[in-house]
Amino acid sequence: PKAVATAALMLFVFGMIPGMPKISFFTISAVAGAFAFKLFKSVSAAKEEEEEEQPTTTPKESVEALLPLDLMELEVGYGLIHLVDTAQGGELLERIRALRRQLAVEMGIIVPAIHIRDNLQLKPNEYSIILKGVEIARGELVPGHYLVIAADDRGLKLKGIETKEPAFGLPAVWVGEKEKDGAQAKGYVVVDPATVVTTHLTEVIKSHADELLRREEVRSLLDSLAANHPKVVEELVPNVLPLGLIQKVLQRLLRERVPIRDLLTILETLADYVNLTKNVDILTGYVRQALARTITKQYRDAKGDITVVTLAPALEEAISRAVQHTEYESYVAADPDLIQKVVTGLQRYIPQFTSRGLQPVVLCSPQTRIHFRNIVERFFPNLAVISHNEVTRDTNVKSLGMVE
Repeated sequence: PKAVATAALMLFVFGMIPGMPKISFFTISAVAGAFAFKLFKSVSAAKEEEEEEQPTTTPKESVEALLPLDLMELEVGYGLIHLVDTAQGGELLERIRALRRQLAVEMGIIVPAIHIRDNLQLKPNEYSIILKGVEIARGELVPGHYLVIAADDRGLKLKGIETKEPAFGLPAVWVGEKEKDGAQAKGYVVVDPATVVTTHLTEVIKSHADELLRREEVRSLLDSLAANHPKVVEELVPNVLPLGLIQKVLQRLLRERVPIRDLLTILETLADYVNLTKNVDILTGYVRQALARTITKQYRDAKGDITVVTLAPALEEAISRAVQHTEYESYVAADPDLIQKVVTGLQRYIPQFTSRGLQPVVLCSPQTRIHFRNIVERFFPNLAVISHNEVTRDTNVKSLGMVE
């Protein structure tokens, strides 16, 4: 078509030259132009047909984009979306921001951002807490109601929807707006649904804080410390203290809910003993001794005393004999009968702690502390096990008895 159109143009130009037969050239030029136009039209139609016949290609889905996991997620049923939506007066997002600040001050950890989304597979008023893609806790709320929890052992004498407080499993009752003031007047603890979720989330984070502390978070903590103590970090990390070793020690502390905010003391203690041993359990024991004031404070009562149960010398000796040491870690190969006797012995004392409103605490020697903790952890996850050198000298220790 382009060649024909060019010829038509040239014929028209020739026709403009004086002395040339204008009518002939103009007539042939017009015929050639019409023919070129028809050719252009047919070629365009052919191209359109060809484009229509070609199948439309869909962009390829990147499978790799589906692999990364959010470290922590909170999923809610559609009936609880108003708690998250600030346009509807939802307070949950601000509560979670405050929770992250609170844990940074209390525990010394940076809680990663929590991804919140709705899940139609949940019941309308259910919520689910997910860690690394796996659900680890679930609860259910009653919108428009308040959760009433007894502050002591007198029980709940209220009309409402009986349930259990999701964070600690305490007996509770959901009551309406009208009954809220009356419950508070009777001395009960009354909390709104957003507080119930926040409290549950706080307890879950504290229980799994060691899993949330990745190397990325450890590096961030060291960078923050370097802002005020640059020489300490430069001299110790990574030449003296590998990042992986620091992470393991911090994880062991968090697993037993020991705050790691005093990172300077932790690093200096590790630097003092890392040349003597590479065993993480032993190094953690030295760090706990250096953090004695922090540990003691956690378990003091209103009078400043610590109430404990102790271990019989024969029991400590039996545990010590069952310990197997390696270069980097230690583990206990205890006899099942021994474990059963220990669990039975502890069960006698747990009610005595709870009746006093105290956390159960076992006091033992530094050599057996971590191994005894590993034995009883699956049976008593909230049991605190401390050693003699983790109690400050100005603290009075009261013993309820001895585990034989």
